[in-house]
Amino acid sequence: MGRVFDPTKEVQADFALVKDALRNGYQNPFLFIDSSVLREKVRRFKDALPRVRPHFAIKSNPHPEVLTILRDEGAGFEFASPAELRQMLDLGVPARELFYSNPVKAQEAIQAAVAAGVQWYVIDSVEELRKIHQLAPNASYYLRLHTSNEGSTVKLSGKFGAFPEDVTRIITEAVKLGADLAGATFHAGSQCLNPDNWNIGINAALETFAQMRAAGLTPRLLNLGGGFPVEHTEAIPSIWAIAKEIESSLAQVPADIQIIAEPGRFLVSDAGYLVCKVIGITSRQGSRWAYLDCGVFNGLLESITGIEYDFRTDKTGAMTEWTVAGPTCDSMDICTRSQQLPEDLVEGDMVYVRNAGAYSNACAGTFNGFPLPDVLVV
Repeated sequence: MGRVFDPTKEVQADFALVKDALRNGYQNPFLFIDSSVLREKVRRFKDALPRVRPHFAIKSNPHPEVLTILRDEGAGFEFASPAELRQMLDLGVPARELFYSNPVKAQEAIQAAVAAGVQWYVIDSVEELRKIHQLAPNASYYLRLHTSNEGSTVKLSGKFGAFPEDVTRIITEAVKLGADLAGATFHAGSQCLNPDNWNIGINAALETFAQMRAAGLTPRLLNLGGGFPVEHTEAIPSIWAIAKEIESSLAQVPADIQIIAEPGRFLVSDAGYLVCKVIGITSRQGSRWAYLDCGVFNGLLESITGIEYDFRTDKTGAMTEWTVAGPTCDSMDICTRSQQLPEDLVEGDMVYVRNAGAYSNACAGTFNGFPLPDVLVV
């Protein structure tokens, strides 16, 4: 079916609130989060896909206030590490409602999850199945399938996912071990603009369920993964457009199979503005350069993965092309070489990076001594 777009606009953080947050002055880069948008995004996901419960991908924004709001709105969670598991337990989320979605896990991490009472573990290999089953013989497993990432901004099919020939081996081993292999999952690719990827993944899961049943297993879980997109600088299929495109595929999933998904970016990105400042202006071989106090290493890592952020300022000059770089002394710290910004931009001006609520503070570090962005939830 290819890319499907519609004119439906998603909610976004209130820019007036961002400006209000600056009235008390500016010290360091900070991520502004509009809590009303977080709440609305959960509701929109549920309205568009009423049979699918969203389980937030903690890795996209692990800030405690963000997690608390999503929990209160009825979102579930998927985690990938002992640290994320501890966050969930501290928030009072029952371990049996959590999904351990990292396909490769250290033995110590598995033991911590078992001790906490986690029931569901993803696998994509015979080796991982054997490892977890030895430590948790009563656990339930869902199989991550390799699937199409065509049309996604960041391809995620290169590291994980069982190919068809692997699936048969894994099912055979599960039967041999007496393991509760009872689900399937896939990932359409991060920032996926091609809704058909979900159709392909759902159909692959249905075929896998048929193999499971033929082997005497009882499938009970379908996990649609993540990849649900947000608007940065180009049109996207809305959550309603995606729901419409996958409606017939979901209708083929038996009623006794629980359906979940793992939205991360979709639930938090639109709620955020990353606020930073120009700390230097220069010209190099006729190209304008703007250096910010926030860059690849301390908030804008995704700018080098294919995400094209919408940078905004308070200036009103004619738009022209700039190279935007971060504050570190590393030459890798270049966010974009083709950003449209006002030609009258000067040192000291503020820059607002729209829809930056996902993978900004989560992926930031203190390389070169520059600070992590603060997080302000309003």
